Amino acid sequence: MTSFPTIAFDLDGTLVDTAPDLINALNYVLEREGLPPVPLHSARNMIGAGARKLIERGLELEGRIALLADIDRLTSDFIDYYAAHIADASRPFDGLESALDDLTSRGYRFAVCTNKLEWLSKLLLDRLGLSARFAAICGADTFGVSKPDPAILQQTIARAGGHLASTIMVGDAGPDIGVARRAGVPVIGVGFGYTDIPIAELKPDLLIHHMNDLPEAVEALMSQRNIV
Repeated sequence: MTSFPTIAFDLDGTLVDTAPDLINALNYVLEREGLPPVPLHSARNMIGAGARKLIERGLELEGRIALLADIDRLTSDFIDYYAAHIADASRPFDGLESALDDLTSRGYRFAVCTNKLEWLSKLLLDRLGLSARFAAICGADTFGVSKPDPAILQQTIARAGGHLASTIMVGDAGPDIGVARRAGVPVIGVGFGYTDIPIAELKPDLLIHHMNDLPEAVEALMSQRNIV
């Protein structure tokens, strides 16, 4: 069977600017708890570790530490609301689709490796007309592990029909850099996503600030892989 060179993408903050809808869902559950809303600009960097962590961070901003049962309840409410509003304002980052077209023409296959739930990831990409571009869409619940555990990336690539030796990771935050390092895969960082630590400080192999720069960054890293 032919193995395609594969690019594994994070989803939130890498492929799609999902912050407006995620923070709206967070504010929905916070309001129900009698808490003030979190401003979008200050909440963007709270995204990336899944719904439960986002809610915990939102509560921590108000000095609230919730019981496990409360977090379970709030997470369920959050997911219900978010699923109903998943693409109200979320949009692919500028230049994404043309970059994917370019890379497709060069023979690359794509996968999504995210800490978002798989069904929510598929729902979002379906709504945006992007699902068909990806050979695999895998979330934190797909294999029972989350980034930076290397198993999620290893199994995502296998599901996409690729091999780690010809894979590159693209992401915006620490879990993406971590999963790539642990799996022995080069990683491209994007400077427009959601991270509480500046992406440059996490030392990705290459850093881009617009999706227009992705194809050449991928080719540069892949050529290095082929030399080794």
